[in-house]
Amino acid sequence: MSNQQRHLFGTDGVRGVANVHPMTAEMAMQLGRALAHTIRSGPHRHRVVVGKDTRLSGYMLEQALASGLCSMGVDVLLVGPLPTPGISFMTRSQRADAGAVISASHNPYQDNGIKFFSRDGFKLPDETEVEIERLVQDRSIDHLRPTAQKIGKAFRVDDAAGRYVEFLKNSFPSELTLDGLTVVVDCANGAAYKVAPAVFEELGARVVTLGVRPDGKNINKGCGSLFPEQMCKAVVREGAQLGIALDGDADRVIVADERGRVVDGDAIMAICARDMARRKTLRKKTVVATVMSSLGLDLSLREVGVRLVRTKVGDRYVVEEMRRLGASFGGEQSGHLIFLDHATTGDGALAALRLLAVAVSLGQPLSRLAQCYEKVPQQLLNVAVKERRDLGSLPHVNRAILDAERRLGGDGRVLVRFSGTEPKVRILVESPNEGRNRVLAEQIAGEIRAALG
Repeated sequence: MSNQQRHLFGTDGVRGVANVHPMTAEMAMQLGRALAHTIRSGPHRHRVVVGKDTRLSGYMLEQALASGLCSMGVDVLLVGPLPTPGISFMTRSQRADAGAVISASHNPYQDNGIKFFSRDGFKLPDETEVEIERLVQDRSIDHLRPTAQKIGKAFRVDDAAGRYVEFLKNSFPSELTLDGLTVVVDCANGAAYKVAPAVFEELGARVVTLGVRPDGKNINKGCGSLFPEQMCKAVVREGAQLGIALDGDADRVIVADERGRVVDGDAIMAICARDMARRKTLRKKTVVATVMSSLGLDLSLREVGVRLVRTKVGDRYVVEEMRRLGASFGGEQSGHLIFLDHATTGDGALAALRLLAVAVSLGQPLSRLAQCYEKVPQQLLNVAVKERRDLGSLPHVNRAILDAERRLGGDGRVLVRFSGTEPKVRILVESPNEGRNRVLAEQIAGEIRAALG
């Protein structure tokens, strides 16, 4: 069953406007019951870690999800606001049977979502999500109602944040410190508002914080990785060596160099992969990225004999391909960066620490390190649509795409796809000619609006 055929799960769990189907308390309870049913294995008391970001609706969904799990005889470990990778870490650390994250990542506060981790800290495979969706829809487990002492219990884990901070610190080389460095950290008023500043401070940096006063409604609002402008300004104002902008659930990062210039996920991948190749820690001499990554990443990695393998969009697919190939590093242009020797999912703070380790060990500023990568211009457009239909069945859209590919020739590419998290079609046209990219992308967008808008 593909993403197009599924009604609940997209590329990153279930997501929507909070308190509107499918993101209701009733659905959260059903998802909890279905997850509990799929993880049953043996007679032991099953446990699920449940965490969230800072959205107002997190309280409602947390209680409902926990209730569904408990109603199936599963105990719940509530860790409160914690980054998505922190919940993955706690799932492994607690030897839990699964983990659940209540977050809509980079979306505005009125949205929310639920995504699951398996006991090994990796996101659930597609087939397990399909099974959960089936159980929710066909109501085949409604009759399963444990009673008496078989009903689950919920516990608060008070030291989850501290444990995750220690885990992050241990990912930084023990022979290095951040003494003497100033770092700007924008937490997007999201899940990392406590843990991220603590990590960099405890490693010795002077930390200038932004986006650390969540009120339930200001997550991602004009801050964080989606809006890095204030981070860039703060870097220049404070004389910082690095700016770090996380998103709402802190599984992605965008950084700024000491001049206040944005360095995106592709550039970070180039810097870190080349350093890992030099130190012979880049397994299979391979980096896994998505179809959205710039051709400039291919060129930078090729210079040092590193192969780039591409997947469809979604960090879950990057991780799956990394595991299949035995690769140790991969990520997305948007800032999901996965260091499999350290973590099982994208982790913004960990990625920033790995980048800082390169800068500190080589004694070079980020602006100098970033010279190893030159982005090929990309025109990205998002077109809101009213329905999803097979793009291959839309003749005018296909004609516009084929025409764009013909005009680009061999020095560019076109990518048109449905978003996995929003009702939008995403268009990418990439070539050295920015003006031509813009014209061709607009032509494709016009045909999509006419067919699906």
